[in-house]
This record gives sequence, C-alpha cells and structure tokens, in this order.
Amino acid sequence: MRSVLRSLSSLLPRSRVPARSAAEQLLPLTERVPMLAAPCRMHPSVYAVEAAVLDWARRTGLRADPGAGFHRLAARAFAEFDAAAAALFAQWLTWLFQLDDELDEGPCRLELFQGFLRGTAGHPLEAAFADLWRVTSARMSDHWRSRFAGHLKNQHDACRAEAENRLTGRVPTLSEYPALRRGTVGPYLYDLVEPCLRVEVPAWLRTSEPWQELVEACADVTAWCNDVASRPKEHGDPHNMVVLAIREYGLDEQAATAWVLDRIAERCEDMGAAARTLPLGDVDAKTARDVSKVACAYLAAPRAHLDWLLESSRYA
Repeated sequence: MRSVLRSLSSLLPRSRVPARSAAEQLLPLTERVPMLAAPCRMHPSVYAVEAAVLDWARRTGLRADPGAGFHRLAARAFAEFDAAAAALFAQWLTWLFQLDDELDEGPCRLELFQGFLRGTAGHPLEAAFADLWRVTSARMSDHWRSRFAGHLKNQHDACRAEAENRLTGRVPTLSEYPALRRGTVGPYLYDLVEPCLRVEVPAWLRTSEPWQELVEACADVTAWCNDVASRPKEHGDPHNMVVLAIREYGLDEQAATAWVLDRIAERCEDMGAAARTLPLGDVDAKTARDVSKVACAYLAAPRAHLDWLLESSRYA
C-alpha cells in the first residue's frame, strides 16, 4: 500500500515554495546596508548570455549546469554594460567554480594550477582556461597579464595552505583567515573586470590605497557572504568565517552568523568609503570614465552575488 501511495504522490505537482537555504540568513543585510538594499537590474540579454556560456562550456568539456546560474550573476554585475562583457565574465565564473569543485576532491588536484601556468591542455579545465586566456589576454597589456598570473599563483598558494591545514588538523585564526580567504576566492576575478569592459586601470592608481581597499573589501564581502550561504555544506571544514567565530568566541550558530553579518556590513561601508576617495581628479577624463566603470562593477558585485546566492541551485 505504501509503495502505491509513493507512486501516486510522485504524480502530484510539487510545491512551488522553495526550501529555505542558508543564504536567506543574509537577507537582514538588505535592511542595514545601502548598497545591498535594492536588487540588481538584470541584463536585458540574460538569455543570450546563458546560451553563450552553455555553448562554450559544452565546447570546452566543462559541465553545463543552467541551475547554477553563473550567467545570472554576471548578467547582474554587468547589467549596465554589453552582453559580451557579461558572457565573458560568466564563462570565467563557470571555470572558477568547476575548479573549486575539483580542488575539493583533494590536495592532489593542485597540480592543475601548473597546467594553467604552462599552457597545457591535459584536463578540460586546462583546455577551457587556454580558450579563455586567449580571448581575455589579447586585449590587455603585459603588465595586466603578469598581474593576473600572480593572482592565479596566489590562489594556488592559498589552496595549498588550506589543503595542508586539513591534512595536519590546523585551524586558522580569525585574524589570519581574511587574507587566506581572499586567496581561495580567486583574486584574479577582480582583474577580469577590466578586460570584460575593455579598459585597463593605470598601474599607479591600481596600487593606490583606496583602490586596494576597494578590491579587498569587495573580496571580503563576497567571500564571507559565501561562507554564510555554504555553511551547511562545509561538513566540518574549519575554513569558514562562521565556523571560526563559533570556535574562537564560543558562540552558537545563530550568534556567530550575526557576528559575521556585522563584519560584512562593516566591509560594505569600507567599500563605499574607498570608492569615494579614489584619486580620479589626477587622471584625464577618459581614464576617469574607464576607472569609474570598473569601480561601479565592484560596487554592484555584492548585491549581484547576494541575489545569486538566494537563487542558485548550488546553495538550495
């Protein structure tokens, strides 16, 4: 009788009410942080962006999962720019998150980074990277290419440090975690905004204190929001802001999450303050416009990321 009932129930329409996800714990930030208050506008060509990403993923051998919604994250972050910018960034996101999944399989997968730097194509991730690199780097200077390569190595080093922590049972402290997390989140993602928009930030401005603070604060907000959303899937991994707050301050899960939300709100304020103090008066009008485009993409990223966390199948 029970098997009959199960068979009948499978024929009934499923509820349209989505299951609650950990990402919903981030929603109080929309009432506290001005830059997170309103949802991002969706790019009018979002379906064209999705098609471009799926076609590219299948062609290069990567997994094509529309439910992950990388195209929707990029279409929000680049809503004010052309569809090609959103598509290129979405392709890089698809690559980055598949790399993240591969690295989760164990420290041996760190060898992939060597393939990226050597330009080999023995793995679909290496072939996809070579394809993206060909398109992306063609429009950029040698200085930008060197910067990107350096940030790719930074991710390798951060991922290796996490892998060694897991092997030895070492838990990072809250004070050292932010720098480590900026490495694992993919610091080159912030370099990619420039080629996507077909501009390049002057080296002296990019190394200025306000610009560095803008980028680092944006990385922290993105990474820590991801920590909150992915907390149920961590399975005891200590490399998570919520987990470390529980450990160091003796908080329960709810209090630790609230503590992390406070830190996220502070870093959002830091982003706004850094953007307001960028030395745009020291450059010509065209350069100021180009730099402003990149800065605006950074400022849009936290809310675009939040909207994506709430809807992506990766965090359901």
